[in-house]
Amino acid sequence: MLFETTTWPAGWQWAAVVALGLGPVGAAFYTWDYGVKHGDIQTLGVLAYGAPLLSTLLLVALGLAAPSWLLAAACALIVGGAVVAATGK
Repeated sequence: MLFETTTWPAGWQWAAVVALGLGPVGAAFYTWDYGVKHGDIQTLGVLAYGAPLLSTLLLVALGLAAPSWLLAAACALIVGGAVVAATGK
């Protein structure tokens, strides 16, 4: 708060904020909450590793990110973390 200027949404940007809250972001929080309360928490944790991996692969597939060895290494670390989480070791 000391180093950045606060910027509030203006006009139609408020509609976008509300739409995100009621739509994809709100749905994500609701389903996560339901999964934590009623599902297998270990499986949910392992599946959570898939979100950054899938988003990265989607960015590369759409041409919005360039594939590189560094990106491949990051994806391998994500998969490694999921394997470790799945095996419990």
